[in-house]
Amino acid sequence: MKTVSLSGTPRAYVGKKDAKKHRAEGKIPCVLYGGKEQIHFTADDKQFRKIIFTPEVSLVNLHIGDDVHETIIQDVQYHPVTDKILHVDFLQILPDKPVIIGVPVEVEGTAPGVLKGGRFITKMRKLKIKALAKDLPDSILLNISELDIGDSIKVSNVTRENITFLDSPNNVIVGVRTARTVVEEVPGQPAVEGAAIEGEKKEGEPEKK
Repeated sequence: MKTVSLSGTPRAYVGKKDAKKHRAEGKIPCVLYGGKEQIHFTADDKQFRKIIFTPEVSLVNLHIGDDVHETIIQDVQYHPVTDKILHVDFLQILPDKPVIIGVPVEVEGTAPGVLKGGRFITKMRKLKIKALAKDLPDSILLNISELDIGDSIKVSNVTRENITFLDSPNNVIVGVRTARTVVEEVPGQPAVEGAAIEGEKKEGEPEKK
């Protein structure tokens, strides 16, 4: 998994009033936990554009003072109206401790079902996994070259070495559905081009009074 860097400044005071002041200055209140103690700090909101507002997931080398911490973003709080970032939680990564993170799904190949007129669907754009930092992938790549109409790939169908998948095994990730309704003809009976709606006047039928 790729790594990005972010710089933070320790907060002298912690509280709603202080947080509001920092946000007015274009800084986001943050907290780092998972280590020996929690560290409260602020970071310029412009730095989060390359980390949060992207489908990619990255490890974050967090520079606070003279220390560098390897982290992942664990939670982001947004303003309910403006969607501006209000607060960010970082989790410190330890070499021997697995972390839980959501990674994006990518596909490769062409599904035969799509060539036959089927519609490709994506039900899950991210998968929740558990792994050591050294084993975290940039994404989960799925090959769809064997998917016919009605076929799908579920969480239970995906395995990767040193990675545990935490979503329900029965959850469908991607699949191919029929793109139109198929009307089956009954043997011995002519196909009906259009079914009359109940109460609708048929051609040649006298109007009911």
